[in-house]
Amino acid sequence: MNNESPNTVEKIAEQVATLVKQLHAAGRKDLLLKAIGAPLLEELRIEAAKAKLSRLIITEDYRFILADYQKEIELQPVHKAVYLLFLAHPEGIEFKRLADYRDELIKYYTATAKGLDRDKIIEGVDHLVNPLDNAINEKCSRIKKTILSMMDEYTASYYIISSHTQKHFEGSNRIWYERLKIITLPRELVVL
Repeated sequence: MNNESPNTVEKIAEQVATLVKQLHAAGRKDLLLKAIGAPLLEELRIEAAKAKLSRLIITEDYRFILADYQKEIELQPVHKAVYLLFLAHPEGIEFKRLADYRDELIKYYTATAKGLDRDKIIEGVDHLVNPLDNAINEKCSRIKKTILSMMDEYTASYYIISSHTQKHFEGSNRIWYERLKIITLPRELVVL
């Protein structure tokens, strides 16, 4: 379709719009979803949200600025460190594997908590990466609460650290799930 003229592509879009209206009027959203497909639907959702999403600028002194909303996300250094870790890993991280990111988390916490004693930083990170400690959930909840206080829930869903479950098949009869935590904000909107 890349060699289609702009007029032809626009006519196809008009035909699709007509067909969508017909399926919607017939109450057949199930067929509409089947025709579009879930992966494309997610891409369309992101495309639609881009118009509402603000660039997230992270300044040299680790202020988190939503440039297009002219607002700052005010977080404590430990929360900023957690957020930076998840921003750096768009593929997602499982909480149970957080210990694998301990050194990276120490680096972020040290950068955001200027002047804080190194032993306190390490102690704080050890709480975060301990799978038997609830500290990481508490920090993510605090980040979520702060972001939700600044915008609607739909828009906030792109900025918060949220759950994403991937289903994996190993062999013919073994299924396992990877429960990832991710920030879905398109990374082209993040300015470091």
